[in-house]
Amino acid sequence: MSTQLLLVQALNGLQFGVLLFLVAAGLTLVFGVMDFINLAHGVQYMLGAYLGASFAAWTGGFWAGLVLALPVALACGLVLEVLVFRHLYDRDHLSQVLATFGVILFLNQAVRAIWGTAPLQVPMPELLTGGITLMPGLQYPVYRLAILGAGLATAGLLWLLVERTRVGALVRAGATNAPMVAALGVDIRRLFMLVFGFGAMLAGFAGVMAAPILSVEPGMGDTVLILAFVVIVIGGIGSVRGAFLAALLVGLIETLGRSLMPDLMRLFLAPSPARQAGAAIASMLVYIAMAAILAVRPQGLFPVRTG
Repeated sequence: MSTQLLLVQALNGLQFGVLLFLVAAGLTLVFGVMDFINLAHGVQYMLGAYLGASFAAWTGGFWAGLVLALPVALACGLVLEVLVFRHLYDRDHLSQVLATFGVILFLNQAVRAIWGTAPLQVPMPELLTGGITLMPGLQYPVYRLAILGAGLATAGLLWLLVERTRVGALVRAGATNAPMVAALGVDIRRLFMLVFGFGAMLAGFAGVMAAPILSVEPGMGDTVLILAFVVIVIGGIGSVRGAFLAALLVGLIETLGRSLMPDLMRLFLAPSPARQAGAAIASMLVYIAMAAILAVRPQGLFPVRTG
């Protein structure tokens, strides 16, 4: 593989990683603070993409679609929390898994009924079309760099919110010892609702940003959800910093693995078997990395301190 292609794939991996972080950040807070397994978090990413596509088509501009999609994604998350999820907080994890899986099935069918099964395409904002020359003979799309920048900026703002504000202190305390926070007079249910709605909005934001480079279609959140769970397990449940670093790691492994493994397998196999074996191994690399990390650090790279 040439140096240029390696650089492109590394940037693609980082860009994919920040999208994973936007999804995983809300998921790790919900899991860490509320001890709630929400399999339906991926459909909130999908809803964000559909809302962004619809509002962009309605207003005629990507930016207006983004601005309108975020509060609606937040509202959808709050409605789900009020109607479904708050009734599951005191139930066991199996009940949460089964109920949120039902929400996935319901929302996927609702999306098919409202928008149809054909993929939607969202045009890139005109301001971010074209490419930037990274080295002679190599241009990288401006929009993908914008996704990377937006993800890093969001990560910075989220860090400030969690580490430097009173609400963030309550969230961190809730992730450490929720019963103690409730005993001190904090309305833990309202805190849960705030965390849940904010996580839904982050997932929706990731969906809107991904819409111009991916096809918007039913079920698009399923793969992202699986990788988001890998991210929070590697990073440490409840840890925003861990989710950020683990998302970048997973993004790089996922992207570079799919690019490099077929070439590596050609050193040992004929071209056709090498492509098949390389693709099969590449699809397992993220999970192999997760198993290796957990063997050394069972609580993840940056576990939240408890006690």
